[in-house]
Amino acid sequence: MPAKKKFRPRVEEAPQSYAPIRGRGASWSPANRFEKLHVDLTDIDFVNVDVATAEQPRRPTQYFRDGTKSIITRNNSPDVAFETSLNPYRGCEHGCIYCYARPTHEYLGFSAGLDFESKIMVKTSASELLRAELASPRWQPQTLVLSGVTDPYQPIERKLRITRGCLEVLAKFRNPVAIITKNRLVTRDVDILCELAACNAVAVNISVTSLDANLQRVLEPRTSSPQARLDAIRQLRSAGIPTGVMVAPIIPGLTDHEVPKILDACAKAGAQFGGYTIIRLPWAVAPLFEHWLEEHFPDRKEKVLGRIRDMRGNRLNNHQWHTRMTGEGIFAEQIASLFRVSCRHAGIGERPTLSTASFQRTKEQLKLF
Repeated sequence: MPAKKKFRPRVEEAPQSYAPIRGRGASWSPANRFEKLHVDLTDIDFVNVDVATAEQPRRPTQYFRDGTKSIITRNNSPDVAFETSLNPYRGCEHGCIYCYARPTHEYLGFSAGLDFESKIMVKTSASELLRAELASPRWQPQTLVLSGVTDPYQPIERKLRITRGCLEVLAKFRNPVAIITKNRLVTRDVDILCELAACNAVAVNISVTSLDANLQRVLEPRTSSPQARLDAIRQLRSAGIPTGVMVAPIIPGLTDHEVPKILDACAKAGAQFGGYTIIRLPWAVAPLFEHWLEEHFPDRKEKVLGRIRDMRGNRLNNHQWHTRMTGEGIFAEQIASLFRVSCRHAGIGERPTLSTASFQRTKEQLKLF
């Protein structure tokens, strides 16, 4: 019998014609690699481009209820320092063009492009599901990361308060949590974070990619400004909450030169620990990022892509364990060395180890079963 053909998902090449959309990272919707048919409504929008600004009309954000029956996600990756995480949202309105999570939207039948940042799935039952999982005797107390994929403090959180509801549950159980966010909205929940900090059960990581506000507006269009993130670090530290900085992702040829300044500014704001990752461009993220460079930094495009290829085995993405977060080769080694030296000069240490010693299951919680 003839050998069975392997399924090879397709990755669409970046178009040449789409104009930027104000407030969005992506300006088009590449084909879903799992779907045979593809209709891109951006083609229709493009006829209405504003000649004066060379921009497409703004695209509204839509929200959909996610009917998930479980909330804690598990992984066994050697490249991340956690095994469990929870994500209140799928898709992210922040619209960071480089986001490695974009292809996850394709499992929902959406595109990794505009759909990822304009069609958001919200887990309205997240806190109830989390309470049930933590109350179960099967749950072994351990640090949960909030969140491992999309930002838990994207704009709609201000209204829906799903992340806050999850933090309330975590504080009631005294289960440790590590938060990663680009949004100053995290300071809204200082009261709950202080409860967890009293049990050595919380750490907040503020992600800072660049201190250049002009770059941030097109690279991460709906995130908090660099100064707002520094202010978030100050507020959290003044409240006694362990806070650090994630210089992530570092983009060689575009943001790598900022590493010392970012670490110094964050340390002066109160950051105690830090980490970094190198840009990853899986599946449709690669053509999206290439087109973004052509739109905003055509003069740097070849340099940036060349550096990325040098760090990824002459490819734009390499998913191999142990190197996918940090890259390899001379440029990766230079960035690693620059980060270590800059941390030492700024007085930034390693991430703290959170404690499960205070974890509790109350009688009231056990009545749920």
